[in-house]
Parts: sequence; structure tokens; C-alpha cells
Amino acid sequence: SGLGLHSSNMASSAGIQCGKTGWFETVVKLSPRPRGFHIVTDEILKQVPQVKKFKVGLMHLLLQHTSASLCLNENADPDVRVDMEMIMNKIAPEEAPWVHTMEGPDDMPGHVKSALMGVSHTIPISGGRLKLGTWQGLWLCEHRDRASSRKIAVTIHGCLTDE
Repeated sequence: SGLGLHSSNMASSAGIQCGKTGWFETVVKLSPRPRGFHIVTDEILKQVPQVKKFKVGLMHLLLQHTSASLCLNENADPDVRVDMEMIMNKIAPEEAPWVHTMEGPDDMPGHVKSALMGVSHTIPISGGRLKLGTWQGLWLCEHRDRASSRKIAVTIHGCLTDE
């Protein structure tokens, strides 16, 4: 759960009149998913309605795991996610001569994929909404065959709406 909004007075920044600034943080829990690439934008936003309180700002997301990743990519054609899974399995195959194998054959490839793809993003907020491109969405890239729920630490900072 979040710590709530904290605000202070501040002058305008970059041409935007900013009466009060605020901070918000929480941890979002994503439902368990099978291996693959899954659009999670709506699931995140349902758990962070506070984004609507920000006129302008930044939302930072940090996936708190080492065998999954967070990606900002195509949200329309599901074939993109299928192709991404295929190419990542070629880049970090389970059959490689891994030394770290105690957690199963999908674990070390998951660490490599997570390191390559990354676990964090910072996204602008404008008018209480994420300022994503038309075809952009946040993906949970699940690199394990059977993973539990995943957690994303979310921090928002910016100018609060006048409400």
C-alpha cells in the first residue's frame, strides 16, 4: 500500500504553472502469468488511480525480481510479443552450459533476459494520464515457466492538479 500524497509549494517549471508538487509511492502486485510477454498497463493503472491527481510528472516503475523484466513496447499486435519470446529464447537458450542451475533450467536464462531487457521505466504523466505513444504499452516479460505473482514498486512525482 502507498504512503499517500505528500505536497509542497513550488514555482512554475518548464512553462507549467505548478502550485503544489506531490509524491506518491506504492507496490503493485501483478497476478501470476505463464512464461511469455504480457501487456500489464491497465492492471498497473487500476492499482495506481493516484496518477489522475498529477497535472504533470513522472511515474517510475521498478520490477522487484531478477528473472522477469519490464518492457515498453507494441500494445496492438500480439505477434510482436510472440516474436519477442522467440528471439529472447535464441539469445539465452535453456540448453546453454549454465553453471547456475539449482533453480531449474529456465532460471539462469531468465536472469540473462532480465539483465538485457531491464526492470525499470520512467514514464511522463500529462493531464493525469501516462504519456505513452499510440501503440505503446507496458509488458511484464515473464521468463520463468511457472512464476508466482510479481511486484512493481511505483513512485510518482510531479505537479498536482488543482482539485
